[in-house]
Order: sequence, then C-alpha cells, then structure tokens
Amino acid sequence: MMSTMSDVVVVGAGVIGLSSAIRLAEAGHRVRVLTDRAVEDTTSVAAGAMLGISGAGPDDPLTAWTERSTPVFEELAEDPATGIHRLHGRIHVDVADELPPWARVLPDFRALGPDETRGRVGMAVTLPFADMPTYLGHLADRAARLGVVVEQRHVADLADVTDTAEPGRVVVNAAGSGAGELAGDPTVTGVRGVHVVLADAGIEEFSMEVVASPRWTNVFPHPGRVVVGGAALPPDDETPDAQVAEEILARAIAVEPRLADARVLGREVGWRPVRPSPRVEVDDRGVVHAYGHGGVGVTVSWGVADEVVRLVA
Repeated sequence: MMSTMSDVVVVGAGVIGLSSAIRLAEAGHRVRVLTDRAVEDTTSVAAGAMLGISGAGPDDPLTAWTERSTPVFEELAEDPATGIHRLHGRIHVDVADELPPWARVLPDFRALGPDETRGRVGMAVTLPFADMPTYLGHLADRAARLGVVVEQRHVADLADVTDTAEPGRVVVNAAGSGAGELAGDPTVTGVRGVHVVLADAGIEEFSMEVVASPRWTNVFPHPGRVVVGGAALPPDDETPDAQVAEEILARAIAVEPRLADARVLGREVGWRPVRPSPRVEVDDRGVVHAYGHGGVGVTVSWGVADEVVRLVA
C-alpha cells in the first residue's frame, strides 16, 4: 500500500485500462475509469487472446511485459470462472525456416515434423487462452470489488479531464485505438480484425498460423464456442466485414472439417491499436500513456499495468 493515495482517472475500459485500474487500486489509489462504451462492447472483446507469446525479440519491452503477464494468466487459469483456460495445440510458422530459441521452453513443446505443419516449421505447445467476454467480465467484477468506479462517458479531448483535474490527480490514457487521437499521436493506426464465432464443434486443440499475409487461419476453441480468424486489415482495406468473415470461415473449414456443421453464432470486429512501438510513458503534462500494443494487448496487459503503476507513483 502506498503511503499517499492519488486520484487516478483511466480513460478506456478495454483490457489495458481495466488491468491498469485493478493494479492501481491494489496499490492504494482511488481509481475512476471513463469509457464511451460498456465494458462488454469494447474492442477488447474481439481479441483472439492466445497468451504467453508476444513474438517480439529479447530486448523488446513486449517480451518483458509478456514475462510479467504470463504467470498471472497461469494462476487465473486455475479458476474457470475467470475465462482463462489452457489449450494444447499447434502453431504453424511460414515466416521463418526455424523456430526461435524461446519456443523450446514453452510448456509441452514439441517440434512438428514436415508432414505435420502447414508452414515451413511448426510446434505443438500448451498455452493459456482468454475467452474474452468472460475474462472482461471477470476484470470488471474484480475492479468493482476494489472500489474502482466505471463511468460511461465519452472523452473527446484529454484536456477535458486534465484541465479540470483536482490537484494530485493523474490521468492514464489507455483508450486503445482511440488513444492516438486523444494524445495527438499520428503514428497510431487502427487495424481491423474479424472473427467468426461458432457453436461448440467438439474441437479440443487450437490451431494457429504465423504468416506474412494480412489474412490467416486460427481456430481457438473456448467453452461453448469456437472463435476462428483471422485478419489484420488496414484502414484502406474496404472489404466488407461479411465478406472477410465468409473467407475466414472457408479457410477454417479447410483446416478443420468439423467446423462445416457448426452453427454460426455471429462475428466479432475489433480495431487493433498498432504503432511502430508501444507507448507506455509520461508526457510533459503528466499524463500516463499506455497504448499501441497491436494484437498482443491482452498478452502483455498485466506487465503494462505494473508499468502504469510505477509511472503513476
């Protein structure tokens, strides 16, 4: 517990915002979250949320944040009510001729043979996954128990929060794809992701592709449903969501024929906040920024939240 409590306003109720709010409240701060959408409607709900791997190099902060986050997810996986669960499955890599050294220390690692992988190389591993609707509900409930107040309110300009702030109040910008506009940061790009959600098809193992293309095939089974993807479409790609979803489903059925008979429950569309490098720092106004983590926001969320606490302190 910190000796001096501060009022902290977190802008954004996605996974980075809620995780930061929880860690701040645990550190003794009074925390309020401002969000223009209900928690269950934030773009985080559409995350694929395979955890434990950032894909970044050893000196990249994403790697350090992943290392801080993964033990938290492993602990959460002990309680099914959190929405975190472990899955065994295969990752097919078509962007390299050999697996990175860190892959071999992943749980239950096994290199795939040439006849097993759809890429140049591949591996079978066990990793934690987040069923995002359930996980976001868990985070919201946990935050509420810590006294965090979530207020549905649109913030058009950070000055609306900082200029009226009480002395000692700190603002955290964790608004995801909208954070760049709030910060006046033109380097942030909203990259569109699309998933198709299917009824349970009896699939127990995940399948993932790592490719250079903006379209690939993931099959992620969760309790009661299967989420298939994927796509990473820049703003100038105007392919309709329905067409992207149809293409995704066709690719997924080719990989896993059992999906052909699964009932389609819907599709999820989200915007990944992509930046040349993630921004977790304090600006000259004293605003703490935490955004730009692309498609690994959930994966690094607890490590980023710890960094936010350090910066606020």
